[in-house]
Amino acid sequence: AMAAFVGYCVQANGGHWATKMTLGGADWPSGSPPEQWDALPAASKWQIILFVGMLELFDESVAPHYMMGRKPGMFPSFSDAYAEGEGYPHPVPFDLFDPFGSLRKRMDTEEKRARGRLIEINNGRAAML
Repeated sequence: AMAAFVGYCVQANGGHWATKMTLGGADWPSGSPPEQWDALPAASKWQIILFVGMLELFDESVAPHYMMGRKPGMFPSFSDAYAEGEGYPHPVPFDLFDPFGSLRKRMDTEEKRARGRLIEINNGRAAML
């Protein structure tokens, strides 16, 4: 939600990628974020919707289900699901949360993970002030 809010603010203030929007050389649309969405080609909208749908389908297909015991907010690992024979039928090279596995190495003990969660909660509380 925080990344979506920041992205909305950046778009509302005219920020966009430095490259062209399409391979044909079309520029990025201007205006407010809803106007930018309306100005996107239909293929771009479908690409975004189908990508999010594939993420949702993967999330629903990996046990334990988020309504049946998985930690709230935890998205399953692509590589772990592939190793267990769940999810997508082919390997996905990178995970969404920790694509290069660097966090897994730093958070190897339960004490480090508990400290990291406490820091994240405190940062969230400070941001609400």
